[in-house]
Amino acid sequence: MISYDEVVFTKSVCLDNEYTHLSSNSSTVGEENVDPFYGLSFKVGVAENKNTTYRNKMEDVHTYIANFAERIDWGYFAIFDGHAGKDTARWCGNNLHTLVEDEIGDLGEENEVTVEQQDMKDNLYRSFIKADELIEKEGVGSSGCTAAVAVLRWELNGEANTEENTQAKAQESTEARTESKENNESNSGSDAKNKKPDKVFDFVPTKNHKRMLYTSNVGDSRIVLCRLGKPYRLSYDHKASDIYEINRIRDVGGLVLKNRVNGVLAVTRSLGDSYMKDLVIGKPFTTSTEITADDEFMILGCDGVWDVVSDSRACKLVADLFAQGNDPKTAAKKLCQLAMDNSTTDNVTVMIVKFDKGVFS
Repeated sequence: MISYDEVVFTKSVCLDNEYTHLSSNSSTVGEENVDPFYGLSFKVGVAENKNTTYRNKMEDVHTYIANFAERIDWGYFAIFDGHAGKDTARWCGNNLHTLVEDEIGDLGEENEVTVEQQDMKDNLYRSFIKADELIEKEGVGSSGCTAAVAVLRWELNGEANTEENTQAKAQESTEARTESKENNESNSGSDAKNKKPDKVFDFVPTKNHKRMLYTSNVGDSRIVLCRLGKPYRLSYDHKASDIYEINRIRDVGGLVLKNRVNGVLAVTRSLGDSYMKDLVIGKPFTTSTEITADDEFMILGCDGVWDVVSDSRACKLVADLFAQGNDPKTAAKKLCQLAMDNSTTDNVTVMIVKFDKGVFS
């Protein structure tokens, strides 16, 4: 699977279950003249299994972008679980992050406060709605997909948004970054070219910054946050067995037969599925959570995981693995294998994002 422990790419996107590096200033171990890259406050591990016993196609797509929206230490994480084909899941893997960036707007440094004050939940909501419209307009196909998306970013605390304080914070942050860079340079010897490239500096948040996690989902792909060893679900399972969704579908003239919308789909919200869009809508469930030193990691997974592994079991497994010194890639593999051992009948994709608590010290 994929590890980001050695090199962090400024922008990395995973599509069709393989990672493609899109940035011209990505860095690779072994090159003499590498561009600067930055230490991130999170690490990502991904694992997947087609589950050939029950499935002849892999319909999951996952996406990860470091320094999302051209902002240092932001992250974008997503899993798309396709059904009736992979076209919609692939389209979302290629395009949904771009729609979110478009919602964020102009990313110039002069607009930093404006961007940080935006409601990211609204941005994610509008991005899902726009994606659903474009999928139908562009004739992507009759397939659909569930979606679980998370955006991790730094933003200013609300009480410190005056122009004077904003300028002071910007200066403080710049000085901290410069000091970190100078320390790194002063410790480098004449044989630096023969060494693996070190990161230039970590993002140094000021005391007026807070770490925020925003999530958005449709369908039954799930996002679980582990805080002080306990699981907290940051998504909603939109299933035809859910009483609120059953009532919503009936109110607009649909039927739920054997826990399926009109006897066909097990999920009640998705992207795509244009032929059932009056009933199976793309309006997402969204959350916002401040990440603190109490938060250890986040798990994104398709229903192939959660159908056979509880939130608490997954959280404990990963926490135990981290306590033993394992990395996110290993933890993702182990959780994926647990789902297989528990006889899941679906494709399995797991993404684990481990938070660096050191940024809060």
